[in-house]
Amino acid sequence: MSHGPRSGLTAVSSALLAMSRHLEVRDVLKTIVASARELLDAQYAALGVPDDHGGFAQFVVDGVSDEQWKAIGPLPRQHGILAAMLHEATPERLGDVRKDPRFGGWPSAHPDLVDFLGLPIRDGDEVLGALFLANKSCAKPEGTCGFTQDDEELLGILAQHAAIALTNARLYERSRELTIAEERSRLAHELHDAVSQKLFSLRLTAQAAATLVDRDPTRAKGELHQVATLAAEAADELRAAVVELRPAALEEDGLVATLRTQIQVLDRAHGARVTFTGRGVKALPAAQEEAMLRVAQEALHNALRHSGADHVDVTLHRRGSGTVLRITDDGGGFDPRTVRRAGRHLGLVSMRDRASGTGGRLTVRSAPGEGTTIEMEVPGG
Repeated sequence: MSHGPRSGLTAVSSALLAMSRHLEVRDVLKTIVASARELLDAQYAALGVPDDHGGFAQFVVDGVSDEQWKAIGPLPRQHGILAAMLHEATPERLGDVRKDPRFGGWPSAHPDLVDFLGLPIRDGDEVLGALFLANKSCAKPEGTCGFTQDDEELLGILAQHAAIALTNARLYERSRELTIAEERSRLAHELHDAVSQKLFSLRLTAQAAATLVDRDPTRAKGELHQVATLAAEAADELRAAVVELRPAALEEDGLVATLRTQIQVLDRAHGARVTFTGRGVKALPAAQEEAMLRVAQEALHNALRHSGADHVDVTLHRRGSGTVLRITDDGGGFDPRTVRRAGRHLGLVSMRDRASGTGGRLTVRSAPGEGTTIEMEVPGG
């Protein structure tokens, strides 16, 4: 290694501490990749987590810009050297990856990789992912690998700790999912015990009013007043329960991490590509974070269920002294005026109420055949 013993040990320690700080799987993956690239002085680094269908459930890169990554296109499949690392669970150190007989090429926008060091991340017999580095920043004769045996051993140590961090992150996310499921179950019981009983009483009172309306109008009027009271109480009970549905993840992780996790789930569950970018946004007041999350959920629901979009993109970023949430799809679009006249709001009224209720504003831009952009801006962040 080019580092001295003290600086090398400090770098390893910093990398391991950075991995242990994160609980979200995506954040752990990004930290592993960035730490490996910096530690071994490589130009590029990547980590792929395999799925069960010959592809990758997640693929994180470092050293490639967002523009380059978009131009590269779809995620790689499990073939060639990546497949060897995953299926044979053996390290790979090559002087020129392009000359390896297993090399299958890459897209035209892909950066040119030469010397290569990769190895699996394992938890016992389970391979959690494939971690690799390319283009060591050092002088090297043509055809030789800049990565050394020492580099391979160091990356192996990092991979062992990466497996622990990744396993812990997965356990944390599973635990949080169970907590959310338990909370939903509790609220379901509360709705049944409170709102359902109110609605049952409302129904009986309305039936009584119907039987009295001809023979005793005065009593029927009293019963109808009771119907109104019970309806108002039921609405209050329901509203209180809905308020309690603020996601636990929002409380613990904040808006950016919660949006990222939910969008990853939607991306896996739908045929459309769903992406998220969060830039420079600090913590917002709880009411604003919840309003933004609900607007994002409503807009994503519309885009994925009704628009026929191939791609839905969500961004959260600073603009001036405020924070902007933008949901853009390339679907069929609509005429907002026609939607209003037809009495179908697609949740727009609710979204506008949420925005204005937190001191923000909602903008909707759409036209038939031109997709839809929904933008919510709030002060602060």
